[in-house]
Amino acid sequence: MERLWSPWRLKYVAGASFGDAPCVFCAAGASAQHELILIRGRLCYAILNLYPYNSGHLMVAPVRHVANLATTTREERDELMRLTRHADMALTEAYTPQVINDGNILGRPAGAGVLDHLHIHLVPRWNGDTNFMTVVGETRVLPEDLASSANKLRPIFERLAAGE
Repeated sequence: MERLWSPWRLKYVAGASFGDAPCVFCAAGASAQHELILIRGRLCYAILNLYPYNSGHLMVAPVRHVANLATTTREERDELMRLTRHADMALTEAYTPQVINDGNILGRPAGAGVLDHLHIHLVPRWNGDTNFMTVVGETRVLPEDLASSANKLRPIFERLAAGE
């Protein structure tokens, strides 16, 4: 059997918990210079997924700890949707995907890795992007590191924000 080593995941796997661990979205939103944040609005922000499904996989989340859309304010919903729209546009420009999967995964039964903090996933997709490594090996092979994704997407987000 072949092995594909990913030692960078050890920190995450060893510390994974659904208990009293701090909310990663609250921590990222409170950080002045989080390396994965692509753009900050007044109430929400866009951030690259630390463990992406595909290159460019990002999320849009409110800064405030809210569990679902029903508990957001009108201003939070407006900004959440504006940033989600910008994320769709930025991913389309940067990666030219055939489609973008977007949506919420709320709660453990739905497969959420982070509970109780609303976030919208946007995943660029192409025909054939699911291969034997994902299906059989339960391993993702990504052609681009997170820093390169951030460097590609940040200027597009900034230009879109300036145009509104």
